[in-house]
Amino acid sequence: MALTKLVADMTQYILLAAARIFGPDDDNYPVIGLQPFEGEPCEQWLSLDW
Repeated sequence: MALTKLVADMTQYILLAAARIFGPDDDNYPVIGLQPFEGEPCEQWLSLDW
């Protein structure tokens, strides 16, 4: 009896995880589109001598 409950619990755990991974997204990020780069790279770190 305990073995069948253990197997059932493990199966439910794995199936719920798979449903969350492959299910629809639940994040509510705003749709803002592509943001252009408006800066310059830091010159200080480009001249490092190793």
